[in-house]
Amino acid sequence: MVSPRPRISPRLGTPLSPSATRVLLLGSGELGKEVTIALQRLGVEVIAVDRYADAPGHQVAHRTHVIDMGDPEAVLAVIEAERPHLVVPEIEAIATDALATVEQRGLAEVIPTARATQLTMNREGIRRLAAEELGLPTSPYRFANSLDEVRVVTEAIGFPCVIKPVMSSSGKGQSTVRSADDLNAAWEYALAGGRINHGTVIVEGFVDFDYEITQLTVRAVGESGEVETYFCEPIGHLQRDGDYVESWQPQPMSDAALARAREVAAAVTGALGGRGVFGVELFVKGDEVYFSEVSPRPHDTGLVTMGSQRYSEFELHARAILGLPVDVEQLRPGASAVIYGELDAPGIAFDGVAEALRTPETDVRLFGKPESFLRRRMGVAVSTGPDVHTARERATRAASLVRPVAP
Repeated sequence: MVSPRPRISPRLGTPLSPSATRVLLLGSGELGKEVTIALQRLGVEVIAVDRYADAPGHQVAHRTHVIDMGDPEAVLAVIEAERPHLVVPEIEAIATDALATVEQRGLAEVIPTARATQLTMNREGIRRLAAEELGLPTSPYRFANSLDEVRVVTEAIGFPCVIKPVMSSSGKGQSTVRSADDLNAAWEYALAGGRINHGTVIVEGFVDFDYEITQLTVRAVGESGEVETYFCEPIGHLQRDGDYVESWQPQPMSDAALARAREVAAAVTGALGGRGVFGVELFVKGDEVYFSEVSPRPHDTGLVTMGSQRYSEFELHARAILGLPVDVEQLRPGASAVIYGELDAPGIAFDGVAEALRTPETDVRLFGKPESFLRRRMGVAVSTGPDVHTARERATRAASLVRPVAP
């Protein structure tokens, strides 16, 4: 029998030594890369795992592994081999039942918890928790396991509606359907776009909202020694085809809407438990707030915090999961804009970076993904300014100046 791993403590060791504090990331994309860097600045030994070699997080971790993260035996094997203190899921496509086994056997602490990963990495689980158990307002929804069921539930939901895989990210597999003629294509697209093909989709009715926000919510150990809840300033964002292309902070909103957004975020994250950053996505109509989704980890729209906050969402995540204090203060209005690959090729290069960096108060982050696709997110421009409008103009201009080119 494997002896239980001790619960993490604020004592931090030295990497690559017997005293090391070891964290294993399941998923090593651009968000995992930033979490890895934040952890290493605190002297943590990081093991980065992904489904493909040379992922962004692989390039900065102490050790790396390439596995099929949908295979529970592969997930268990790498955790048993590495014996980390913490296992940190950074993507949706993970065999979450294996994480429950890790927790049950005391092999490591799962962040935020195994149950949280099981619920949030499947849209059915988290929607039922929010709407049916917590009684939070959401868009109307139904689940369907076949094209025939999709036809039935869309009659109940009405058009237009949105069809999504129960497990996907960055808008993959998501379609807006305006008539029954579009259902066959939307069903096929959802099955193809899911991280793991469960043969189940969610059909959501439209919510008449004014804007959408990400309420970054941090569960971290407070001065009391207990886990407390902290909130970053709300992040507004622009999406195209379900994929974020710009974000900004703060999103202007009424005091009543902000208070309600934080009530909803606190209810969902409190029910999930554990420690770390949660990206809670909400629709806002006037002072009314509707729950949409939650990610139990840093959120892509939160890339703006690399410029706008004292500590980015990645630094906050690192501190929170290690049991350290957090500081969610925003220093200056900020914005981010995505840099797309714009071509299908491995090992692309980028022109225009110098011109982009001449934009005032602007940084450019290139993720280092080994292969580019037309709409793959390959980098981001992050800007600050005296107001959100100026920050957005700077970020979008800088992103437009970076030009992917064939090697």
